[in-house]
Order: sequence, then C-alpha cells, then structure tokens
Amino acid sequence: MGDIYVTGHRNPDTDSIVAAIAYANLQNATGERSYKAVRLGSVNDETARLLARFGIEAPPLVKNMRTQVLDLDYDHTPALDRSVPLDLAWRTMRDGEVSAVPIVGEDGKLCGMLSAGDIASYDMQTITQNRIDDLPLFNLLSVLEGTLVNELNCTANEVSGELYIALPQNYEDTALTNPDCILICGDQPEIIGRAIASGVRCLIICRATIRPEWAQAGGGVCVISTPLSARRVSRIIYQALPVERIIEPNKDIVAFHLTDYLDDVREIMLKSRFRSYPVLDANDHVVGTIGRFHLLRPRRKQVVLVDHNESAQSVPALDQVEILEIIDHHRLADIQTTQPIRVRNEPVGSTNTILTAMYQERGIVPPPKIAGLMAGAILSDTVMFKSPTCTRRDIAMAERLARIAGVSLDEIGRELYAAGSTDAKSAEELFRADYKQFHIAEQNIGVSQITCVDADHLLKRKDEFLKLMSKLKEKQEFDMVILMITDVLQEGSHIFYVGNDDTVRQAFNKEPQDNYLFLEGVMSRKKQIIPMLTALWG
Repeated sequence: MGDIYVTGHRNPDTDSIVAAIAYANLQNATGERSYKAVRLGSVNDETARLLARFGIEAPPLVKNMRTQVLDLDYDHTPALDRSVPLDLAWRTMRDGEVSAVPIVGEDGKLCGMLSAGDIASYDMQTITQNRIDDLPLFNLLSVLEGTLVNELNCTANEVSGELYIALPQNYEDTALTNPDCILICGDQPEIIGRAIASGVRCLIICRATIRPEWAQAGGGVCVISTPLSARRVSRIIYQALPVERIIEPNKDIVAFHLTDYLDDVREIMLKSRFRSYPVLDANDHVVGTIGRFHLLRPRRKQVVLVDHNESAQSVPALDQVEILEIIDHHRLADIQTTQPIRVRNEPVGSTNTILTAMYQERGIVPPPKIAGLMAGAILSDTVMFKSPTCTRRDIAMAERLARIAGVSLDEIGRELYAAGSTDAKSAEELFRADYKQFHIAEQNIGVSQITCVDADHLLKRKDEFLKLMSKLKEKQEFDMVILMITDVLQEGSHIFYVGNDDTVRQAFNKEPQDNYLFLEGVMSRKKQIIPMLTALWG
C-alpha cells in the first residue's frame, strides 16, 4: 500500500497547513501506516514565518489527486536486454504469465516490445528457413545448454551457415564439402572427424562422449557439445537469435509513465491495438507493463481531509480518491463518501485544538517544534483569541502546547501578525492567499480574508480589489464575492463586496456605501459572515 495523504483546503491558511503536518506526525508516531502531509496551494507569508520560526519545511504541493499509473497494480515484468535470446524472452513470458516483455538497450531505455505473437510468427517462418546468419555464440551456448569443446582454440564470436542434420544412414549426403554450414550430429566419430577436417563453421554434437582430439579443432570451427537431442536442437537453435532481430521499431510503441493520469491512459488505449504497454519511470527506464484489464479496478489514492469538508475547497478530482477520515471545525458541507469513515467535527476555533486532544487521547506528546507550530496555528485561526470562534478549550490547548514548545504565546502572536510588506504584492496575490468558495441555498459565493494589524494601506487599494472581484464574479458566475480585511487591533472587519446591495444590507444589518462597510466585532468568516448569509438565504 502507498502513502496516505493528509491535506487541508485549497489556498491553505496556517491552521490548514499545520493541521496536515501535525496529524501526519501523530499517525506516523503510532507506526500504523505512512502518512504524508501535502498542501493544495501556496504557503502565505504568515504561515511561512511560523514554519521558519520552528525550522519545519512546508508540505509538498500537489495539484490534484487524480488516479495515476503508479496507483495501478501493474505487472512488474522484467525488461530484457536486446541481446538476449528469444528462448529466454519466451520463458520470461511463460513464467510471468504475460503476453509481452519490454526490450531495452544498453542505457536501459526502451527499444521496443516483444510479444508472444512476434515469437510465434518468427517460429513459423523458420519452417522454410535452412540458413542462420550472425548467431551470437554465447546465445547459442545458452539455448543449447552447451559447452564449447574447443574453447582454447575457437576465435569466432558468431556463427552462420546452412543448417544440416547428419544421420548415420545418409551422412554421405551431408554437405561436408561445404564449410559454410552448421552441422548437427550425434555420437558419430567418423562424421565429426570429417566435419572438423573440412572446416565447417559450427559442429553441434548431441549426447556424445567427447574425444580429446576434438578440442584441438582450429579457430575457424566452433565445436559444441550439448545434452539435448538432435531433433530438439534443430528446433531450438532458431530461438538463440537475439530479440532485437525481430522486435518492431520503437517509433510504433505506445508507452506510459508512472505519473500519467488514468483518464488519459484509458483514452489512448482505446485508440490503439496493443495488448500490453510498457510503463516508464521519470528517467524513462522500464518498470513494468500494463494492459486494459489493469484499468478495471484501480487502487485510488487514500486521503485524510483536515480543516475542511467542502468539495469546492478540497482536492481537485475528489471523486477519484478514497477519503478515510475528516477532522474539521467548520460546518458540515457536501462531501460524500462511498463507505463509512471517521469524522471528527467539533465547535472550536482551530483544527489544531482538536488534534491536540487527539495527541492527548493517544498518550503521545508532540515534539516541541510541532507543538510550537500547533500553538501558532491556534493563535492564527482564533486571531489571537479575539475571534468569536475562540473557545476556552482553544486557549487551554494553546497554552499547553506553548509549555511543551517552551515558547511565549504573546511572542508568537506578535511574529504572526508582524507587519509584512503587502505593497509589493498584487491585489490577486493578497486576495487568493486565504480565499474560499461556498454554496449556500443555491447561491454560490467566494469569500477572502486578509488579517492584519493595520488596514489603512489595504483600504487604499479598494479599486484594485473591486476590479479583481468583479472579474472573478463574472468568470465563476458567482452570486457574490466578498473580501474581509480583518484588523486585529480594531477588532472588526472592513468589507469589500461585489453583488447585490440589498443582500448585504439585509445580511449584515448595515447600510453599505460604494461596495464597502465596516463590521465591528466581526472577525470570523466561518462563524459570522457565512452564518449571516445562510440565515438570509435560508
């Protein structure tokens, strides 16, 4: 089984990033499986400062969780060198119960595919063939299970010639006068002596006692002894041919990489006629083969969702993953699963508050660096305990984590909300740093939140934000787009919006002016803005 991915929502905030790290650490500490924290978007400045503060790297970015070739139970068919004999390729197919094997060159790169049909077709052609050319000596010895009798004198690396079988009753008819031949014989000393004397290219002696003088044969003659019968040698000798002689050019080969998506693979397979396809790694080295039947029951990626449970905020191609668990502190939304899963949803101000309780329940103390991250995440999501979502439990857990980490909550809070330069950032960068989409009573809305200690410099960019929001509303066909600029010191939020004025007036019970209003005491998107709109739309 592969890794289990732990991820927060798109456009992740600090709570989302840290929750993924903390839960993966908790599960890996128990040794159950390999859990891997990932993220679905860029790390914002606040989160980057917190991660740097405790020396923890951000989780790797994943763009989607679509099923890939690496998720399939593909055949780990060995790749064969292009110089190996056909006999070895056939035995590999037979023993591995596969219909084709990949053929590679010296650099390990794909040369082509050899199928059982290719071997059968070649084998039928040999019925009318009496000549073999440029047959590698090593291949021949391997296939015949043979021994080179005159190995001290033989200088040939390849053998060629017309194929003859010498029978006792008609040996006079054999072409001993033609040295350009490969002669197969049994325990026939007279014929063997005449063949060596005439200088045949290759002499294959079947089931015979070897005489010392045969080892003295000159360098131009290959004398081979084999325990196989003459009849079997006459058939199997053609299987000593290197596989590169009969494979099709690789320009016609369709290959897939481990990272290719299943949807794309399926479409390509429907347009091609092959039964087996090579699978390549990132270096274009062959790692196996797949066929159409491998696509029938793919092994989906397994995922744990933290800090969200809404499909619009979650993994792209969510229908292609297997959700194992949800840990969240937001309202229950629209994610559906095919089977029962574990869901932990609690009315607290931060997902990391829930995770701290889970550490306690399992009797595991988080490492100081992880504890410091979790404390910072709670401070961030509760806006230094000033958000209406904050509970006494959030405060207690944050204080406990701070003691484990040996840090001051006040100090972390000041670092989190340190005045970072936003002037150099575009309106879109600021807007999308903490942006979420919601579907409420047939209404589609987007809500972004920027938390700061001084909102003046952001308010001056009102026109930039409204222009961006108008384009987003039109492109996404939203009913409303809202930007919350939450001022920690003022303990309220400046609201920019694009949408119906009456909706804003009724939802927030305040008169807007030029797509703007200030909501005193409103610090939370989850517990204040969204519930107000939900109450209005029903």
